[in-house]
Amino acid sequence: MKTPLLCSLLLLTTFAAFADPSVTAVTDVPKNLRSLSTTFHGRAVEASDSWKYQWPGTYSEVKITGTEVFFGAGPEPSIFSVSVDGKTIGTVVRPAAGFYRVAGLAPGNHVVRVTSASENQAGPITFAGFSARPPTRQIALTPKKRQIEFIGDSHTVGYGNTSGKRECTEDEVWSTTDTSKAFGPVIAQRYDADYQVNAISGRGIVRNYGGFKADPLPVVYPFVLFDKASAYQDPKWNPQVIVIALGTNDFSTPLNAGEPWSTREALHADYEASYLKFLRSLRERNPRALIILWATDMADGEIAAEEKKVAEKFVAAGDKQTYFLPVNGLAFSACNWHPSTQDDQTIADALIKLIDSHAPGFQPR
Repeated sequence: MKTPLLCSLLLLTTFAAFADPSVTAVTDVPKNLRSLSTTFHGRAVEASDSWKYQWPGTYSEVKITGTEVFFGAGPEPSIFSVSVDGKTIGTVVRPAAGFYRVAGLAPGNHVVRVTSASENQAGPITFAGFSARPPTRQIALTPKKRQIEFIGDSHTVGYGNTSGKRECTEDEVWSTTDTSKAFGPVIAQRYDADYQVNAISGRGIVRNYGGFKADPLPVVYPFVLFDKASAYQDPKWNPQVIVIALGTNDFSTPLNAGEPWSTREALHADYEASYLKFLRSLRERNPRALIILWATDMADGEIAAEEKKVAEKFVAAGDKQTYFLPVNGLAFSACNWHPSTQDDQTIADALIKLIDSHAPGFQPR
């Protein structure tokens, strides 16, 4: 019979052995490693035990009973945030292609999540799924009841949001962008909801930042990847709430010679008509969703005024589940005058208040 002191020492020893979960690269892949069924959230081209994705904030999950699990990454430059039971345990930056081990877990059941923290406009990223070896066993994940979608530009991506300064190089922007800490995932965590972040930095409704030539967001939105090769279809994705912020890149810079709009008024008219068309397409696919358009007070209020006008026109045309929300007072202290993680929390708080008021059934029980 063990004495109380011996039992206490055994418990302390066990706790110490599993108190610090970690994620490390694997140099010698175990021969008895077996693939697990991976739950992937977001838009991706799925192959055998791998996913290629480009929209930010995608994440993969697995539930296990055991003290370790493995996941695979491709060769592309990316940043993965790794969490266990909702707590971040590590970050993998520019991973080499291969396997990574999440270890040091206390015995029992765990949900392991790998989230894409970086923005990857240049090309798709590969996630190669989860694997395990005995005695780790997989447990079925319970599907979440709530879904929420975030559509936007760099503010929604979380562009440079973890930076402590405004002046940043391109590499610093990339390395300090963490979509997993942007306002969207923060809101999703509040409601215990699955989410998608369908946003691209620099893109607008009809015009991109500085007038640079690339597809604006609504043109790319219907597709799985930015190459527009495959249309996105998922009958299981039915968000009850859709949050949109688009207009910063349409209006934050002056018009250049040679752009399609000869006057600011012409740009306004095109923006409003195109935004309304985009909203109608979203409403057709999501007839019961609460739609929120939000904007900051940047560009002398032009962005907020235009987005508010779009929301009012959409409601006047008969849509009663769409609202406009101004979010002011942000510090914009992150890279290139973008919202910081503190600003992300401010944005999240404002949106949560509106969601609580207009979508009471969305709240977790």
